[in-house]
Amino acid sequence: MVRTRTKKLRGGHYGRGMKAGRGKGKKGGNGMAGLGGHRKIWLLKNDKNHYGVHGFHSHAQKYENSITLNQLMNIYDDLKADGYVNDDVIDLKSAGYTKLLGTGNFNIKSKIIIDNATEKAINKLSNYGITIENDRDSQE
Repeated sequence: MVRTRTKKLRGGHYGRGMKAGRGKGKKGGNGMAGLGGHRKIWLLKNDKNHYGVHGFHSHAQKYENSITLNQLMNIYDDLKADGYVNDDVIDLKSAGYTKLLGTGNFNIKSKIIIDNATEKAINKLSNYGITIENDRDSQE
């Protein structure tokens, strides 16, 4: 559009030209626009780590080292040899296990020390007269 003489005389545009004062024109863009081009020097000076992957924080649950009743039956002799079974007390907590699961059967009369045990494991062991000692209530 051609600028008429009357419009020209009515006032200036503060040195920006006719349409540059509107929007984000002649500023180089809005926000972080132009960081890969005309604002590269600013990027290198002020925000070197702008691009790329910078790690993450895992929200995964902590690892549980569980053992089933069947596995306990299979490694009972090894636990006894390693000193985790004393006077019919099986210390699975010291052996590095955190949870007792109810799959399989275990019928050696004893007392088991472990942090967590499932309801199924507790029910099966109570039928054989085996008790479970733990710090917390049984959890599944």
